[in-house]
Amino acid sequence: MPDTALPVSDLNELDLAIEGMTCASCSTRVEKALARVPGVSAAIVNLATERARVRALPTVSPAALVAAVERAGYGARPAAAPAKPGRPAREAVHLAAAVILSLPLIAPMLLMPFGLHAALPGVVQLVLAGVVQFWLGARFYVSGWKAARNGSGNMDLLVALGTSAAFGLSAVSLARAWPGPAPHLYFEASAVVITLVLLGKYLEGRAKRQTVAAIAALAALRPAQAHRLRDGVEQDVPVEMLAVGDLVRIRPGERMPADGVVESGEGSVDESPITGESLPVAKAPGATLTGGTLNNEAPLVLRVAATGAETVLARMIRLVENAQAGKPPIQRLVDRVAAVFVPVVLAIALVVLAGWLLAGASVPVAIINAVSVLVIACPCALGLATPTAIMAGTGLAARHGILIRDAAALEQAHAITTVVFDKTGTLTEGRPVVVALDAAPGEDAGEVLRLAAALQAGSEHPLARAVRAEAAQRGIAVPPATAARTLPGRGVTAEVEGRRLVLGSARLLAEAGGSAEALQGAADRLAAEGRTVAWLATAEGRMLGLIGFGDTVRPTAAAAVHRLRQMGLSVVLLTGDNEGAARQAGAALGIDTIVAGVLPAEKAERVAALRGTRGVVAMVGDGVNDAPALAAADIGFAMAGGTDVAMETAGITLMRPDPLLVADAIDLSRRTWVKLRQGLFWAFIYNLVGLPLAGFGLLNPMLAGAAMAFSSVSVVANALTLRRWKGLAT
Repeated sequence: MPDTALPVSDLNELDLAIEGMTCASCSTRVEKALARVPGVSAAIVNLATERARVRALPTVSPAALVAAVERAGYGARPAAAPAKPGRPAREAVHLAAAVILSLPLIAPMLLMPFGLHAALPGVVQLVLAGVVQFWLGARFYVSGWKAARNGSGNMDLLVALGTSAAFGLSAVSLARAWPGPAPHLYFEASAVVITLVLLGKYLEGRAKRQTVAAIAALAALRPAQAHRLRDGVEQDVPVEMLAVGDLVRIRPGERMPADGVVESGEGSVDESPITGESLPVAKAPGATLTGGTLNNEAPLVLRVAATGAETVLARMIRLVENAQAGKPPIQRLVDRVAAVFVPVVLAIALVVLAGWLLAGASVPVAIINAVSVLVIACPCALGLATPTAIMAGTGLAARHGILIRDAAALEQAHAITTVVFDKTGTLTEGRPVVVALDAAPGEDAGEVLRLAAALQAGSEHPLARAVRAEAAQRGIAVPPATAARTLPGRGVTAEVEGRRLVLGSARLLAEAGGSAEALQGAADRLAAEGRTVAWLATAEGRMLGLIGFGDTVRPTAAAAVHRLRQMGLSVVLLTGDNEGAARQAGAALGIDTIVAGVLPAEKAERVAALRGTRGVVAMVGDGVNDAPALAAADIGFAMAGGTDVAMETAGITLMRPDPLLVADAIDLSRRTWVKLRQGLFWAFIYNLVGLPLAGFGLLNPMLAGAAMAFSSVSVVANALTLRRWKGLAT
């Protein structure tokens, strides 16, 4: 049993590729085998990805885990090791051979409605069916024997027993009648069942490979080589050789080999593979670049800031892998059912055999009905229903800039009833802009802005940047300032065009001997709205005007709130801003429930309180100062800005600061959960309906085999229909 007392910080995670699993009982058995290894804390096996994730002490070697899996009757290798080549091609060849050999056996049945009778000699049927049974069907014997040897069963054991019974019954009947006319034989049943199962496995394999395409697509974004610059000389090197601080040239049409900043060059970058943003993003010196994004139009030189596992792309891949490797709580119930499924089916088959014999049926009829029971059982569909839906949902989310941390987060997101938004940086841009410009009587507003921009020319304060940006937008030429001096907590003073000016708080204006009376009404109005006010005056106290600063609402914020309310969710605004600013933002966005003036340390308490009254609560924040509140919610949404990703803080990370992604994430979670439940429904229905029909003799083995093969394929195909989903934020 796993040692649950092991300290989490002392554990390593190891990934194994598992070979030979065919159904949910297989994955359960591999999990148990891995969990019994000393030092293993937990093991999760995903049937759809054929991967195992093991948490264990550093002393546990991959070789010990591989040996445990092999003792359970399966193959294993470290996930980083190369896979055996040609598996899909081999499956296609085996399927084609099975079809060619089975067609002559089933042809007489297909021709009979047209009055044509062309039954093959019994010996020919024996040879054709024997090749299918013991060559192409050998995998079922090997896998079934390994399962039986370990005291359990799997789908392959059911197929092997069922087809062997049909083949053996036909062979015995043929031998007894030899050399006379052959009685009715069932060679076509055994051969066609194996062919149908092989067809189902082939189609299932193709569908499963589509569900893992998201990780493959992300991994393909990183180029193999980079153009590194050393002493002005360009050299092509593998991306693994890049180090922090290296300069790399990226030509138009090439992808960024690592995370970093633009050292030189200007152009646009396609960030859609990482953030889901469809429009190109302009880049200039100092701008951040993310590995895997595409340089559109002009040469850029990148200074490397992160490489390898520390890049955003690598963390994205790791996060998607974690989500697809995990199991939601509902899967635990499925696993318990799968653990007893095969023994129960074997017992039902024995009861059917005995029942038909006691009812006076012939031995062949009783055996064939029991075979139908064995063949129609669908443990594979049970095992695939949950992981394929989760893989499809998390992969699709990643392509839209939504990273779901684990399967539990995906399950919880569909049940959200209340969404709590932080304001600054989440619903708003998080940076101040000029929202008001008022001149004193006899002064010009443009002149006020021109002089203020001159005073702020050398400052990196957010308000200074806002003033300069407003002046640049209006095309105002800014004069030089001299003798500039910052006055901590009050503002700035400098000499512009021979005049000593001050720009800052009301306190600074009063210190200069100025009066705010002429513009006091405007200042009070701005203060009531939660705006910041800066006063411009001469050093002698003559007031020139005021500038109001405020944060702007994100363009999609109102649409996001409207969409969430359409989805039946409550929306709450939780902010540290004053009541006036919060009310104004709430009115603009259509949010009725507003909690203002909350200190960062108190946000977690407020979120916890909402959980007691508002059901399942989601918290949306910037992932940095909102970390306690994100952790206090049932599920946290960290809104990131591309490279500044708080992936370890929240259950869901939004790769670009677009509030519409919150609605998209919840909608996709709901749709994924619908597909998951549909898959489980169909998996159970196939068995609940199919087993009685087969037991009462209403399905022959071939129809039962077709139903069994179709069940797993339909479950996977149903999950893949999620790919048609389109989000509002795309």
